[in-house]
Amino acid sequence: MAVDRDLIAKEAAIGMYDEPPHRDEKRGSALLVAFPLLLIPVAIYNLLAIIAMLGGTDGGSAYGVTTQVLFNLPMPSAGTHWAVSIGDIILFGALICLFFELLKSTKSDRVAIVNHSLSMILFIVCLVEFLLLRPFATSTFFLVTTMTLMDVLAGFIVTAISARKDIDFGH
Repeated sequence: MAVDRDLIAKEAAIGMYDEPPHRDEKRGSALLVAFPLLLIPVAIYNLLAIIAMLGGTDGGSAYGVTTQVLFNLPMPSAGTHWAVSIGDIILFGALICLFFELLKSTKSDRVAIVNHSLSMILFIVCLVEFLLLRPFATSTFFLVTTMTLMDVLAGFIVTAISARKDIDFGH
């Protein structure tokens, strides 16, 4: 009986001989992978906007909250200070979340499809808030909304390309 080494190599490359994970581990990690991390900075901005709306007299008070300077850092150039605001911290956190979302988008399993779908819903919610609600019409929230769009686009593009490569490899 002849052993088809090429067939075994192809099957090993696509993971046919990998051991399946235990059911409990798979559920816990699936929930973590499906959760869109960009929801965290969006939720923080929503909380700040709601607090600003309730405490302020107009919807533009969210802009004041996000541009409020938290602290100043002295810079090496003479007399220069870097003013760090709440909006800057939200954007920094959103960039970190976007990085991890891009890493998660390299998977092409069912959980990744759920993640892409939830990211699309998050983008639609952000877009509606940005266009229709005055406290969300700020540059900070626009950039966070753009990050959710980049997450959606990267997720679908990377998944489509990796799925196409899997199909090409099978032939």
